[in-house]
Amino acid sequence: MNLLATFIILKKTMKHLLFTTFISLLILAGCSVKKKNTGEIRIRNVVDTVGFAHNDWQMDSVKSRIDALFQEKLINVAQSRETPWRLAICPHDDYTYASWLYPAVLKNIKAKTAIIFGVAHKARDFNLENKLIFDSFKFWSAPYKPVKVSDMREGIMNRLPQNSFIIHDSMQIVEHSVEALVPFLQYQNRHVEIVSVLIPYMDLQTMEQISSDLSYAISEELKARSLRWGEDVALLITSDAVHYGDEEWGGKNYAPYGTDSLGYLWALEHENEIIDTCFVGALTQDKAEKFFRYTVSGENYKEYIWPWCGRYCIPMGMKTAGKLSMLLNEEPLTGIKIGYSTSIGQKHVPVHDLGMGTTAIATPHHWVGYPAIGFY
Repeated sequence: MNLLATFIILKKTMKHLLFTTFISLLILAGCSVKKKNTGEIRIRNVVDTVGFAHNDWQMDSVKSRIDALFQEKLINVAQSRETPWRLAICPHDDYTYASWLYPAVLKNIKAKTAIIFGVAHKARDFNLENKLIFDSFKFWSAPYKPVKVSDMREGIMNRLPQNSFIIHDSMQIVEHSVEALVPFLQYQNRHVEIVSVLIPYMDLQTMEQISSDLSYAISEELKARSLRWGEDVALLITSDAVHYGDEEWGGKNYAPYGTDSLGYLWALEHENEIIDTCFVGALTQDKAEKFFRYTVSGENYKEYIWPWCGRYCIPMGMKTAGKLSMLLNEEPLTGIKIGYSTSIGQKHVPVHDLGMGTTAIATPHHWVGYPAIGFY
């Protein structure tokens, strides 16, 4: 091969190598940018698009229909709109069923940031217990625009003992209890921010310690950021009340009083006993523990004795709020019963024409209770 031919071959080879290298660098750069963007814009999508509104026009329609159907109930709730809740308990069932209880309690959330104590319905699937469960998402999908996760989340986690919490996006992705409240919060405040904290199986001794750690972390964050509890930051607990009946409960019978009309009345009496005993009046650590004992088996803290889905997040939220009051040198909270209803105890808001529906039946053999409690 002569010198000229060798030169031509080398030139072509170098051009090919340079071109290949250039393309490879572009691909790598593209992957890098994609990964960077994925890391920066992490949105937790809605898991329940049937029971809850996930489009702005759905939420507008749902709220308008609730206002029209339950105008009298919303006007006659126990507390004026001007009272800012520092802690509240709100249901999370399908909007068609729980309906007016959502705005009845959430209208008094004046704070921009809501720290939401949620249920961990599928904690057993992930073998999670005795730890707070956070997520790492930057935003949560919502009807009007993505809702920002407050920077307080990182601040709180940085102040907590490492063994008291876990970041578990997979658990947060499949859990529907927190996302139920977000559209109503955003409806009344387009700039609302949230922190989602799921509470899995937890024994009382562990709950006592973790609630102390969490209340301290929140109090230090409030002080460091010059934020006011109730006006800038509120605590929210999301929980439905009893799950009652003998049909479509995974083969379990949750109807100790029976499923006739008298059994329904007895069940409601038991529900109101729990609410009046544990939530109404001065919030105390003893009341949080009473609720735990009303709902959780004394022999096995992973078993129900009266099936409220919030049997862990409610006492955790109450204990944290009670201790936060002491750390901030404020008066103990006072609880007010805003309302209570069931999935068979009131009119259902029509939603099928909105592309929504129900995720479970509502009959005397399968119904759910809805608590709405505010603490100030």
